[in-house]
Amino acid sequence: LLHFDFMDKPPPETLMRALEQLYALGALNDRGELTKLGRKMAEFPVDPMMSKAIIASETYNCTNEIVTIVSMLSIGGSIFYRPKDKIVHADNAKLNFARGGGGDHCTLLRCYNEWVDTNYSTQWCYENYIQVRLMNKARDIREQLEGLCERVEIDLVSKSPDIDMICKGLTSGYFYHTAKLTAGNDYKTIKNQHTVYIHPSSVLIKDDNPPKWVIYHELSFTTKEYMRYVSPIKNEWLIEIAPHYYQSN
Repeated sequence: LLHFDFMDKPPPETLMRALEQLYALGALNDRGELTKLGRKMAEFPVDPMMSKAIIASETYNCTNEIVTIVSMLSIGGSIFYRPKDKIVHADNAKLNFARGGGGDHCTLLRCYNEWVDTNYSTQWCYENYIQVRLMNKARDIREQLEGLCERVEIDLVSKSPDIDMICKGLTSGYFYHTAKLTAGNDYKTIKNQHTVYIHPSSVLIKDDNPPKWVIYHELSFTTKEYMRYVSPIKNEWLIEIAPHYYQSN
């Protein structure tokens, strides 16, 4: 790959970081070849961290939930909107989905599941300040992912998983995107020690007792480096899930 004749060659360090990530996820072996897991991951047209989370979720009996969360993360925009004259109502509606814990990922899960319970009601979306067009897009993506799970023989299991199991399933794919709370009340990414902040749109932003360890979906650069879609985790999960990447110290 490093010697491939790209029309527009990416910087070598970008390629190396991508290969390192795929190796950490178990998609590549020591020789840079696709592993059995890597071939399975390649069947899913989503970010490698997402496909790894889907495959690993079988272990935690929450494939249904992880597929829903991945679908909601793949829509390319926020499903929640805040009309200027109804900001308080919109924020309260969103916080209702956050009840029960699990951060932003489980908020998206509850939102989708409640929409399904209303038989995909457009009126319900209006009442909860949710963009129905994006919800329909998530539904389409979810159906595609369900079909791909069937193709690679992943059972869509859901044995009343608790929040910890869902967050563990997510961490299986997102252990690369972790941050720890510092004494100064901001976060530092575990591996590179970059200072990052919870995005203002996160349900965790108003938490008086912010979680010590988190995973995040992505970083966005505006006035600061923000973590988008953040969920709390336990640090011992990192040693359990990715002992090859994290060392207990």
